[in-house]
Amino acid sequence: MIVLWIVLGIIVVIGLALVLSYNRFVSQRNLIRNAWANIDTELRRRYDLIPNLVETVKGYASHEREVFEEVARTRSMAAGTTGSPAQQAAAEGPFVAALGKLFAVAENYPELKANQNFLALQAELSNTEDRIQASRRFYNANVQGFNRRIQSFPSVLVARSFGFKEEEFFEIEPAIRAVVEQAPRVDFGTAGAGSATAGMPAGGEAGSEAGPPEPTPPTPPG
Repeated sequence: MIVLWIVLGIIVVIGLALVLSYNRFVSQRNLIRNAWANIDTELRRRYDLIPNLVETVKGYASHEREVFEEVARTRSMAAGTTGSPAQQAAAEGPFVAALGKLFAVAENYPELKANQNFLALQAELSNTEDRIQASRRFYNANVQGFNRRIQSFPSVLVARSFGFKEEEFFEIEPAIRAVVEQAPRVDFGTAGAGSATAGMPAGGEAGSEAGPPEPTPPTPPG
């Protein structure tokens, strides 16, 4: 009789552990989906800013037709991408590179950099870039924790039993990432000039990232 109760107790403990592990997988997956939705919202916000920015630059550099067309084309491709995080990151690369060329053009026109509409758009774009990067880091941190549990024992048994699969990171190529992380910054410190400095370089580091760029959150046992 005692042995029976011991066996039943072990079964109950194992069952509770499985339920808790399953529920945690569900919560983590929902958190990842919400984090990705935040990234998508910020990306859409940036897409919405670009047409007005292009029109403002056109007023001072209308002959830079090739740059404007490249920005419009790559923006359309990026905005129309609805696939996985990896596919979205691939579409973002050419768009961000084209955006860097647009700001390089703006650097050649002091009057444009003093334009209040340009300054406002530049400031909003800079804030949006900051939010994109913060959302990306949060998303990747959650993906890393989720994927680590899928690879760990005994939670891997639950993952396989209920079809939980590893999620994709949202990563940017090193050269493009250098452009994104040095988003245009507005400089109101120039006395009497009201000028702005668009700090978007033409390229980035040649190295590659070693693994996920985000810090690893502590992972409790599955």
